[in-house]
Amino acid sequence: MKSQEIRKQFLAFFESKKHSIVQSAPMVIKDDPTLMFTNAGMNQFKEYFLGNGTPKNSRITDTQKCLRVSGKHNDLEEVGMDTYHHTMFEMLGNWSFGDYFKKEAIQWAWELLTDVYGIDKDILYVSVFEGAEEDGLGMDQEAYDLWKAIVPEDRIIMGNKDDNFWEMGDQGPCGPCSEIHIDLRSEEEKAKISGRDLVNQDDPLVVEVWNLVFMQFNRKADKSLEKLPAQHVDTGMGFERLCMALQGVKSNYDTDVFTPLIREIETITNSQYDKHSKPNEDNGKVSVAIRVIADHVRAVAFSIADGQLPSNTGAGYVIRRILRRAIRYGFTFLDTKEPFIYKLVETLSNQMSDTFPELKSQKNLIFNVIKEEEQSFLRTLDKGLVLLDTVIKNTKAKIVSGEKVFELYDTFGFPEDLTALILSEQGYEYEEEVFTAELQKQKDRGREASKVSAGDWEILIPESEEVFIGYDTTTADVKISRYRKVNSKKEGEMYQLVFDQTPFYAEGGGQVGDKGYLESTNGDVVYIIDTKKENNLIIHFTKSLPKNVTSSFKGVVDTKQRSRSASNHTATHLLHQALRTVLGTHVEQKGSMVHSGYLRFDFSHFSKVSSDELQEVEDFVNARIRESLPLEERRGISYNQAIEEGAIALFGEKYGDEVRAIRFGESMELCGGIHVENTADIWHFKITSESAVAAGIRRIEAITSDAAKEYFTSQSEAFGAVKAVLKNAKDPVKAISALQEENTGLKKQIEKLLRDKAKNLKGELVSDFEEINGIHFLAKKVDLDASGIKNLSFELGGQMESAFILFGAENDNKALLSCYISKNLVEEKGLNAGQVVRELGKYIQGGGGGQPFFATAGGKNPAGIAEALEQAKQYVKQ
Repeated sequence: MKSQEIRKQFLAFFESKKHSIVQSAPMVIKDDPTLMFTNAGMNQFKEYFLGNGTPKNSRITDTQKCLRVSGKHNDLEEVGMDTYHHTMFEMLGNWSFGDYFKKEAIQWAWELLTDVYGIDKDILYVSVFEGAEEDGLGMDQEAYDLWKAIVPEDRIIMGNKDDNFWEMGDQGPCGPCSEIHIDLRSEEEKAKISGRDLVNQDDPLVVEVWNLVFMQFNRKADKSLEKLPAQHVDTGMGFERLCMALQGVKSNYDTDVFTPLIREIETITNSQYDKHSKPNEDNGKVSVAIRVIADHVRAVAFSIADGQLPSNTGAGYVIRRILRRAIRYGFTFLDTKEPFIYKLVETLSNQMSDTFPELKSQKNLIFNVIKEEEQSFLRTLDKGLVLLDTVIKNTKAKIVSGEKVFELYDTFGFPEDLTALILSEQGYEYEEEVFTAELQKQKDRGREASKVSAGDWEILIPESEEVFIGYDTTTADVKISRYRKVNSKKEGEMYQLVFDQTPFYAEGGGQVGDKGYLESTNGDVVYIIDTKKENNLIIHFTKSLPKNVTSSFKGVVDTKQRSRSASNHTATHLLHQALRTVLGTHVEQKGSMVHSGYLRFDFSHFSKVSSDELQEVEDFVNARIRESLPLEERRGISYNQAIEEGAIALFGEKYGDEVRAIRFGESMELCGGIHVENTADIWHFKITSESAVAAGIRRIEAITSDAAKEYFTSQSEAFGAVKAVLKNAKDPVKAISALQEENTGLKKQIEKLLRDKAKNLKGELVSDFEEINGIHFLAKKVDLDASGIKNLSFELGGQMESAFILFGAENDNKALLSCYISKNLVEEKGLNAGQVVRELGKYIQGGGGGQPFFATAGGKNPAGIAEALEQAKQYVKQ
C-alpha cells in the first residue's frame, strides 16, 4: 500500500466516525512563546485543552507536519544513526474535545489497525499507565479493562510515568496514555525473545506506532494535579512508522516516503545506499549520511515553505543547524564539495505537494535558499580547513586544546565532529572534555538568559471568554478575569493579566502589541507595557498588579503609538500592491515587522531592486495615499469567498473558516491587524533602505506619518547646514563637486610625497637589519600611513631574504603595528605574522590579524609601540 493511500484511509476512517478533517497547521509556531515549532499533532489545538477556546467540531482528525529538534523533544542526533528517528515527520491524529473518551479511542484504534489496514493482531502489544504514587494516581484500570476485552492479557504491558503519562510541559493539561506497539521482527527472532520484553527498549523493529492520550488533569505550578472540567482524547500515530509496518519493510527509510529521495541522492553523489550496513562500517557511514540528508531536506524545505528562513537566531538558527548537519555529512562521507541538496527539492515537491501544496507554491524559494546556504557553508568549511591546518602546525604535542576546537566551532561555524575526524586522520587528538565543558557553558548562558518561570493562573471570573473590541474603540471598561506572576531573567518580575474584554491589540501579523494603562475608579494607574497572544488568550504585561484586582478598570490604549503603527501597517499593504505592480505578480510577502517608528517588509524577488524601481514603488504608494482611499473592512467573511474576490492570503499563516478582509482601493488582503481609516492618515511614505535577506528574498524598510515628517525636517536642517558651510553657494552640488576635485588633487600630491618619503626611508633602513638566528630582523617606528608601511614592507622583504620586519606607527593618536615575514620562514620555522601581531597587540591595547606572512594590529596606546618593537626582538631571539 502506497503512503498516499495509507494517509487517505486514515482520514477517511475518522471522517466516517463523524470527525472533521482539518489542514495541517504551519510547522513554525507564531503565537506560543513556549514552542518554536509544532512538535506534536495537538499543538494547534492547545487552546481547547487549556479551555481558552471552543472548537466548532468536538471531533477532529488530520495529518500534522511536526519538527522535533529542540527542547524536551529533540531527536536530532539520533537521526541517520538509526532507521526510525526523524526531525520532520507526519503525525496522524484524532481528537475529542469533551466528547468521546477511552472506550471509543481504544476501539477505533484497534479497528483501524487490524480491520482497515489488516495488521496481524498477533504482532501488536499495548501499554497502560501503571500509576504514580507521587501524584496519588493508581493504575488506569478503565483502559486496562477495555484492552482486556480486545487482546490477551499477556499482550498488555504496564508502563511507568515516563512512558505512559503524557504532559504538555511543566504545567498544563496532562493525563495517562495507552500506546500501541508493533513487532516487525522475523519469526526466527520472535522465537528467541518475546516482543513484550522489547517494548520501549529502543529496538528498531519493536516500535511504538500509536499513542492514545487521555487528557484528564491539569498540572499546576506546585506540581500538583487537578481534574480538568472536561475530558479529552489526543492521539498521535507516526505516519512513517505506520508506512514501514504496512509496506513490509524493516526501516522507515525503506518506505516510499524516503526511497525517491534516497535514489536521487545516490544518483547525484554517485554513492550507494546499503540498508543492511551498520553505522560504524565504511559503507555504513555513507548510508548514515544519505539518511541524514533525506531526512533533513524535508525538515528544511517544509520550514522554509512555512516562512522560516535559516538565520543566526531563534527558530532560524535551528533550521540552519539542521541544513548544515546535512551539508557536512555530504561533505565528509559522500565527498561532495559542491552544493547538491537543493536539487532534491524537485523530487520532494513532486512527491508530497498533493498533500502539502505549499511545497509546490514555494518551490523556487526553497530551491534558492537551500542552494545559497549550501554555498555559504561550504565556503565556511573551506576556511575552517585552512584554520585547522594552522592549528595543527602550531600544535607541538599531538593534542589540540579544547578551547581552540570550541573557537573553530563557535566563531567560525566549523563542526566539532569534522574537526575530530580530520585530527584523527593526521594522528592528532583534542581535549574533548574541555570542548564539552565550553559548549555546556555556552548552553547554560543561553538557557539562563531566556529562563522564565510562571505561576498558576488565578481565576477571578470562571469560564470567561475574552472578547477583543479594539477594532472599534481604544478605551473600554474591563475586568480582570485571570492573572499570574512571571519571572524572567531578561525582564525581571512581571504580571500577566487577561480581561473579560479588551481594546488592546495583541502582537500578531507582524504588528507590535498595544501599550497603554489601566485606571481604577479611585484614580490608581497601572501601565500596560506590552500585549501578546498566547494560546488564544490576549495577555497584558504589567510591572505591578492593580491594588484591587476584582474591581472594574478603564483600559486605555496609547493612541499615539497605535496610530503610528496603524499607518505603517496600512503602508505595508500598499507597498505589497506596489511591488506586485512594479516588479511583477511573482512578488509574495515573506514577513513583516510593523513598529510605531518604522516598517519592515520582506518579499520574494530574484534581484536587487533598482533605484528607479524603488522610486516607482514609492511614488505608487504615495499616489494611493493622496487618493484618500477609505478602509473597507469585512469581518466574518468566509475564507473561500475572500480568496475568490481576490484577497491575498499570506503563506505560513493559519486561517480559520471565517476571516477578516482589509481593502484599500485595489489592495485586498486577509489581515487581523490595526489599520488607518483612510490612506490620507498615513501622510507620506518614504523608503529608507532596500537589501537582501536570503536567496530570492529582499527587504524594504520605510517610514510614514510622524517619522516621515521628522525625516524631512532633519534633511532640511542638514541641507541648510551644508549650504552654510558652503557660504550659501547658489549651486551647492557644483560647489561640493569642486571641493571633491580639489581634495582628489591634494590626495595625489600627498601620496606622491609619501612614496618619495618611503623610497628615501627604504635606503636608510637596509643598513639597519641585524641577523638573529639566521633571520634578517628589523623593528622600527616610522612616520607613514598603513598603505605606505605595507608597500615599504614588501619592497624590503623582496630585497632581503629570510626577513622578519615589524613597523610601528602613530596616526591620529592611534597605534599601528605591521609585521612582514618571508615565506621561507613561515614554512621552515613555523612563524606566523598574524600570531605575532596578536601577541604584540596587547602592548598598544589592541589587536588584529592577517595572513602568516603579513598582518597588522591597531590599538589605542601609541606609548606602547616601543615596548612592542623590543618584544619582537626577544621573540625572534627565542
